[in-house]
Amino acid sequence: MWWRVWRLSGLTLLGGAVVAGAMAAGGDGGGAAVVLVACALLAAVYSPMVFPRSVGVAEARRRSAADGRPVVFWRPGCAYCLRLRIRLGPRAGRLHWVNIWRDAEAAAAVRAVNDGNETVPTVVVAGTAHTNPDPAWVRERV
Repeated sequence: MWWRVWRLSGLTLLGGAVVAGAMAAGGDGGGAAVVLVACALLAAVYSPMVFPRSVGVAEARRRSAADGRPVVFWRPGCAYCLRLRIRLGPRAGRLHWVNIWRDAEAAAAVRAVNDGNETVPTVVVAGTAHTNPDPAWVRERV
C-alpha cells in the first residue's frame, strides 16, 4: 500500500536520476545537478509530506464534531488537493485531513457523495460534502 501513496514521487525521482545520470555521463555535470534538484523538489511536492498529518475518517469526524472544523478527503498526487493545500497556507493545519488511499472507509465515504467516484478534494463542512470547492471558500470556513 505504501507504494501506491509514494508512486508518483518515486517515479519522478527515479526519472530525474536517470536523466541526470545520462547528462553527467555526457559531460554536463551542472545540467545534471539542476535536473536532479528540480526532480527532487517536484517529487517532494507530489509526496504526502506536503500535507498535514492524516487521520482516519472516524477520528476526523469525531474531531470535527468537537471543534466544528472541516474534514478534507484527499489523496497523494491529486493536483486539485495540492492546489487546495497550497492556497490554504498555514490554515491547512487547522483542518482534519483524511487520505482516502490509507482508509477504505474514507474512500467509501467519498464515493457515497460523488456518484461512486473517488473525486477529491471533498471537503465536509457541518455534515455537508463539497467536491473540489474553491480554496477561498474553504479558507472562510476555517
